[in-house]
Formats: sequence, structure tokens, C-alpha cells
Amino acid sequence: MELKKVKKISFVANAVILAIVFGLMAFFYISDVMFLTYFSIPTIIVYLIGFVLISNGKLLWYVRMVFTWMTLYMCVTTVCLGYNYGFHMYCFSVIPISFISEYISYKINSRQLKAFKFSVSMALLSLISTGYVAYFGPVYEREQKYAAIFWLINASSVMGFLIFYTNFLIQTIISSEEKLNEIALVDRLTGLYNRHYMINCLDKMDEDYSSAYLAMADIDDFKKINDTYGHNAGDVVLEKVSEKMKSECRGCTVSRWGGEEFLILIPPAVEQPVELIENLRKNIASEKVHYEDKEISVTITAGISPRTDEHSIDQWIQTVDGKLYDGKHSGKNKVVS
Repeated sequence: MELKKVKKISFVANAVILAIVFGLMAFFYISDVMFLTYFSIPTIIVYLIGFVLISNGKLLWYVRMVFTWMTLYMCVTTVCLGYNYGFHMYCFSVIPISFISEYISYKINSRQLKAFKFSVSMALLSLISTGYVAYFGPVYEREQKYAAIFWLINASSVMGFLIFYTNFLIQTIISSEEKLNEIALVDRLTGLYNRHYMINCLDKMDEDYSSAYLAMADIDDFKKINDTYGHNAGDVVLEKVSEKMKSECRGCTVSRWGGEEFLILIPPAVEQPVELIENLRKNIASEKVHYEDKEISVTITAGISPRTDEHSIDQWIQTVDGKLYDGKHSGKNKVVS
């Protein structure tokens, strides 16, 4: 998660809250609750300061200030007008949002709000303020038509922020899970699936894959390439060969099996799998890999075999590995089927 994105979301949320405060201030004035009208002035100042804190990246200070003032605002308005106006509902949005804020702080490697302590404090203050109203009654008695209007505004605000921040949290978690899966299952250098992913893929094959083919390919003389041109050149060769495999083996599952070795699962839907791997070999051999001012000749050797009833997954892999071995010891730059 990027700090820039969090700042943008915080800026928008602060602007929306400030607009709500101006609207509530107007209602307080119309309903002749002058204390709350005046109380709205420092509230406006708080959110104006919030813009400065967000712009300067002081998000923890912003969150602490806003949540503290929201708690005070909730208690004061509830005591003044009663819980029929819905101000006590603020805690139902602020409490979960405080935990979301703590999670966001963790994701951007920032100092974190102590959400649990804050939430307990806010819940207790909410209970105290509503309990006070239940026992003593509100400070101001106003017509119920005003209560209905305020309740709708506050309920809409609470539900709106809950929907927005909950959706933001879920999308962030999904994005994080996708990145973790990519890290766990994709080889970082080549962008191909890794050995772990391929093993899972082979283990989960169903009967439809009974006539699939498996190919194991290896870059010829890769150690010599590293020794001659350096390991950075070797990485470039791995990347270029991987790109070829992605483009040539469409519909197949291609993985970096280890080092300069690749394992390719060819589904039954792909016609002439041996020819597919042979074309891959030719295309790789036909183009030199450019590294700095050098041209590097690259070839691969591959072994390919269909799956038979006698083959377990391990035996199938051993079979193509054996064919690859035969190709390596009979001239290289060939496909053995």
C-alpha cells in the first residue's frame, strides 16, 4: 500500500467530514441550539488542521486528533440533544475504522494507533453519555422533527463511512493476498511459475490430463555463460529464454524447475506437443541474446514424454529428466521424445 494513496483517501474523508460539520452547524443554528453552533467552530478548526497534518504526512497525529475530537463531539452532542438524534452512533463507525486505521498504518510501515485502547475508551464514553441522557434527559428539548432529520444525517454518515472503509480494507487484504500468492508461486527473476506451483499443479491433475505431455528443458552450457559473461548476463539469458517459453508455449503451464532447468506441462488440447517443444528449441537457438555490447548464443536441450497408466507423477518427471539427460550426452541442442 502506498503512502500517497492513503494520504489521498484521508484528504477526501476529511473533506467529507468537514462538509458534514458545516451542515450540522446550520441545523444547530436553525434549531436554536446555540451552544452546539458555537461548539462547531473549534470542530471546523480541527478538520482544517487535519488538512495540514495530512499534507505533511503526519497521519498518526491526524488520526489521533480526529478520533479524540469525534469522541468528544459524540458525547457533547448526545448529552445536549439526546440519543434520538443519533450522534451516539458515531462510535459504531469510528471503532471499526480505528482498527482499519491501525492495519493501514502497519501496511505503510507507520506508527500505529492503539485501536483497542481507544475503542474501549470510546465505547465507555458513549455508554456514559447515553446513560446520562437516559437518566437525566437531554439538556435541550427540541421537536421530534429535528430529531428525525439529525438521525437520518448521522445514520447515513455512519453507514457511508462503514461501507467505504470496510470495502477499502477488504480490497487491501485481497491485494495483499494476491501479492503473497505471487511471491509464493512465481519465480521473481523469470516471471514463470516456480517448482512449488508446478508440483501442486501436477498433483491436482484430473482424468482430463491423462493424455498430457510433460517436457523438461535445460539451457545448454549455462555455467559457461556465467563464467564467460558474468552472472548478470546469465540472468538476462534466463529472462529471454523464459519470455520465449511464455510466447511459444501458450496454453501450457511453464515453470522454472530450478537453476537453468524448466518444466512444461502440455495439456491434451495442445496438438503436436513434440513439435511445439521442437519449435521452441529452434526459436531460442535462432536468436542471440544481447547483453551490453555482446551477443550470446543460447540453445536448450529438452526431454518430452506423454503420461501413461504406469506413470506416477514422480515417475513421469524422472522419465522426462532421463530423456533430457540422454539429449545432454548425445550432442545437446535437441529434443528427445
